[in-house]
Amino acid sequence: MILTVGLAAKILLLLLAANGSPVLTKWLFGDRWAYPLDGGRNFIDGRPLLGTSKTLRGLVIGVAVPAAVAPLLGYSWTLGAVLGLLSLCGDALSSFTKRRLSIPPSGRALGIDQIPEALLPLWLLREELGLDWASVAVLVAMFTIGGLVLSRIMYRLGVRDRPY
Repeated sequence: MILTVGLAAKILLLLLAANGSPVLTKWLFGDRWAYPLDGGRNFIDGRPLLGTSKTLRGLVIGVAVPAAVAPLLGYSWTLGAVLGLLSLCGDALSSFTKRRLSIPPSGRALGIDQIPEALLPLWLLREELGLDWASVAVLVAMFTIGGLVLSRIMYRLGVRDRPY
């Protein structure tokens, strides 16, 4: 299958809905209703399991928003919800990995911060999305580069606390 500009844009919008909505929600609501997903627990190495930046509020929003956006793009709401959940699972895996590497919550780790949250949902949903492996690779690269650019823009607008 050939990845068209339209298909790439739709899939990147879904990924953006999943990963951007928790950031915007934090900006709007601050710490209200921001219960840590890991309950403040530590892993066997004594470090936080995920850290304070992964919240139940972010998980709910990061699943609900792509579920609402998906029908507008021609997909089912369930596909949007599953994509959002898988993307946030990839993000949680990134946080778990960063804690093992002693990188603090919201600390920068190029690649670790972007790739799993795009790769996991695109890999597992590639058939439903009509993607081949090359398209998955291109979309992950586009998401990674786009995420870095958008993070800087959101930082300059005061939406993000850090430019990454």
